[in-house]
Amino acid sequence: MTKNIKKAITTSGWSPDSWRAHPALQQPIYNDTAEVGSVESQLQALPALVSMAEIEQLKVKLAAACNGEAFLLQGGDCAETFADFSTSSIQDLFKVLMQMAVVLTYAGRVPVIKVGRIAGQFAKPRSTDHEVRDGISLPSFRGDIINGIEFSAAARQADPQRMLQAYHQSMATVNLLRSFTLDGLADLHQVNAWNLDFVRANPACERYKQLADQICDALAFMEVCGVSSETTPALRQTEVFTSHEALLLNYEQSLLQQVNSRANSEAVTDAYYAMSGHMLWVGERTRQLDGAHIEFLRGVQNPLGIKISSAIKPAELSALIHRLNPNNIAGRVTLISRMGADNTALYLPALAQRVADEGHKVVWSCDPMHGNTIKTANGMKTRSFDSIMREIEQFFAVLPVYGQYPGGLHLEMTGAHVTECVGGAYHISETDLASCYKTQCDPRLNAQQVLELSFRVAELIRGDTART
Repeated sequence: MTKNIKKAITTSGWSPDSWRAHPALQQPIYNDTAEVGSVESQLQALPALVSMAEIEQLKVKLAAACNGEAFLLQGGDCAETFADFSTSSIQDLFKVLMQMAVVLTYAGRVPVIKVGRIAGQFAKPRSTDHEVRDGISLPSFRGDIINGIEFSAAARQADPQRMLQAYHQSMATVNLLRSFTLDGLADLHQVNAWNLDFVRANPACERYKQLADQICDALAFMEVCGVSSETTPALRQTEVFTSHEALLLNYEQSLLQQVNSRANSEAVTDAYYAMSGHMLWVGERTRQLDGAHIEFLRGVQNPLGIKISSAIKPAELSALIHRLNPNNIAGRVTLISRMGADNTALYLPALAQRVADEGHKVVWSCDPMHGNTIKTANGMKTRSFDSIMREIEQFFAVLPVYGQYPGGLHLEMTGAHVTECVGGAYHISETDLASCYKTQCDPRLNAQQVLELSFRVAELIRGDTART
């Protein structure tokens, strides 16, 4: 039991279904409410996807990130799919997270908290409720947990049975991740060998070779001192947590569990945990202070993320933090900045100043993806690697001015070699996008781009700004 249990989130006037009395945006319209109720009952009877102990463990780790004593690395698909579910795809994401973590740990000299956008990231908010093609209007695709991507009336009908499929896929994913953390796939020496292969093959290899060699030297020194994978379990095992946007509230409520426990002789009542994932976040489109999503999330004990764009005002941000974290518990709230390369330096300072002035204990994380989405001449969505890096650089430059720690990255990424974002050392161009463009929603960084980004961020962390 961790010390954070003692400081339970204040939940006055809250109940598991109190969100239903608030405006609920981005929710599907189901034709059969009885079937929805049946699915909810089935979900409630199923085992939890995660445990209270794991959730509290993550909260403790994030509390360290508030103080610059850890770094949050959060990444994965923009939206998980039923069709692309496989051991290899999960393994590829796990591997690239491990590779990034090694580089960032060495550069930052702090532990890296590894959190996947996985095992629950099935629902997506949409800008419009309907999609029109050739004069035909159908409900928008909202993710596999709600409806199908095919443009037909049958596929686009919201189907509550999809929640059960999402649950079972999430359970299998969580179990796979747990096995990967223990079976040697996380071995530090193996992960570093993968990074060396990446550096050797990268067109910008000379830029990253020095850091890669330094990590090799450090591992060799540890071996001489008797610290090896055989003698030290921490070198071959790790922890990976799960996260997703808490968008579909019927699903989230169905996986709530109340935990009655004691800590330091102080009874904790009304302690509800969202067992759908370790960490949940609320998106830009659903973070209204009086909305259903904020009402639901304020009552769960999980660590929470808040996506913030240039549209949010300092007073609004402060009110949201107070609403979700009235006891100012470190590790409870992560602010995920998603402003775009052209806006971060303009709008982040006022927010950082307000957080500093009010003494909010938060983790600051940078989502450099969503604010940098553009469309090509032929209508394909993409993101520029250079814009992504520019936003990260501004994030790292602004926060220390206000006594805040740039404590994390939040990336839409894949371990596969897709061509969805332009730029990077391999110079993916707009004409290259169609060669392997597989995302159902937003463009993702591929494995090579992600690793290149981690080496570039390592330079920022180490203060190596002389490189071009």
